[in-house]
Amino acid sequence: MLEQLPEAIARRLEGYQAEPISMGMSGAGVYRLRQPGATGLILKVQPQSDDPDPGFRLASEAEKMRWLSAWVPVPQVLEFCQQDGSEYMLMSEVAGRSGAEDWPSEERARVVVAIAEALKRLHSIPVEQCPFDQRLETKIAQARRRTELGLVNLEDFDERWQGKSAEELLEVLLETRPADEDWVVCHGDYCLPNVLLEQGKLSGLVDLGRAGIADRYQDLALMTRSLTSDLNPQFGEGWDRVFLEAYGIPQPDWERIEFYRLLDEFF
Repeated sequence: MLEQLPEAIARRLEGYQAEPISMGMSGAGVYRLRQPGATGLILKVQPQSDDPDPGFRLASEAEKMRWLSAWVPVPQVLEFCQQDGSEYMLMSEVAGRSGAEDWPSEERARVVVAIAEALKRLHSIPVEQCPFDQRLETKIAQARRRTELGLVNLEDFDERWQGKSAEELLEVLLETRPADEDWVVCHGDYCLPNVLLEQGKLSGLVDLGRAGIADRYQDLALMTRSLTSDLNPQFGEGWDRVFLEAYGIPQPDWERIEFYRLLDEFF
């Protein structure tokens, strides 16, 4: 995939060695690039897509990262190119470790608090200044269109929804839609691999293609699930409540959390 790079990117990568990165579920090919004495780089490559979900379009992610860089630490977009049906985004490498790494037991509480503090910082960005819409009207339209196009991955459904069709799940989604939304600037896929920490503080947010204005529970729902998922055994039961307490919602709306987890099944 790295043999025929766009010229603008190939020029920047002369002398660099590429190493694939497997962590994360973005769907893109992700490569760490290193050269002695030079700052590390990250390259994401994926096919151009007409998917209604902006998380599958690097053009969308590049635009959002450039905007977010004024507010929170994110990778610097160095080049974005489209060539021969593929998208290429070259970024600076952010220092730090992801929340999904195996943290020593004595550090885990500090890590979860830092992740909550990072989210509060993101959610404090003035909504009226954000140009990206991921409110329910938009997200449900995306979910409906992905259902119509057969793009929803049924095999990836949580256990409680296994055996259901996307159409059946869409009916449940519409029936349980909250009556209101508490809008903030959301990450859109706020889970452990997408938060980088250094010295106990946020060093960078990544995988930002779904960022935009949405209910804060969009992010709360996915991080609490991530903290209790089998994919992250260093955490587990009870860490969701530590996170919510640190965020400032010790008594969350669990029905709203379940709704936003259900919404995520379509993406």
